[in-house]
Amino acid sequence: MTVAILDIDGTLVDTNYHHAIAWYRAFRQHDIVLPIWRIHRHIGMGGDQLVGALTDERTEEDKGDDIRGAEKVLYFQLIEEVRPMAGSRELIEQLKTRGHTVVLASSAKADEVDHYLDLLDARELADSWTMSADVESTKPAPDLVGAALERAGGSPDDAVMVGDTTWDVEAAGKAGVPTVAVRTGGFGVDELEAAGAKAVFESVLELCEKLDQTPLR
Repeated sequence: MTVAILDIDGTLVDTNYHHAIAWYRAFRQHDIVLPIWRIHRHIGMGGDQLVGALTDERTEEDKGDDIRGAEKVLYFQLIEEVRPMAGSRELIEQLKTRGHTVVLASSAKADEVDHYLDLLDARELADSWTMSADVESTKPAPDLVGAALERAGGSPDDAVMVGDTTWDVEAAGKAGVPTVAVRTGGFGVDELEAAGAKAVFESVLELCEKLDQTPLR
């Protein structure tokens, strides 16, 4: 049975722009003002790498942990506004009906993942899920995908990732897993395809309607 690894943030739940605002405010609290569009381009990359990628090594060393701590607090002020993407639960249900093992993949902290599982009402539906404690390095490192495979007891040859950013595609590719992408993270079709996505859909709902056109058929 094919393992379906479903990215949570930005794919199943609409969080990317909330995170972009939270990161913007966190950087600003530490006297760093960045264009929000630049921050958005890095959403999907793990927070342990994002600060350095957007600034420099000195900022990461001096302020990285404090900025990450501020982002978490600021994001939780917005988290009640987060909603599931249309079709998210339907996607999980379809995959389960088709006999797939479904693992929900996230490197977020346990309290965030718990909130998303409740939003999706997926605790009894998904086979398993991951969180920050399961990975050493975040995307674009392949650790998250590897952790999801371990939870499923599967191998890269029998798995497909569903994600919304180039970081998802890159991480899955490093783990030897193909990716089906949706545009809910704000990345273009050309960008996702250039990163290696096998198919790109406008939304989770469209993916549900066209599963037979993907490796999850």
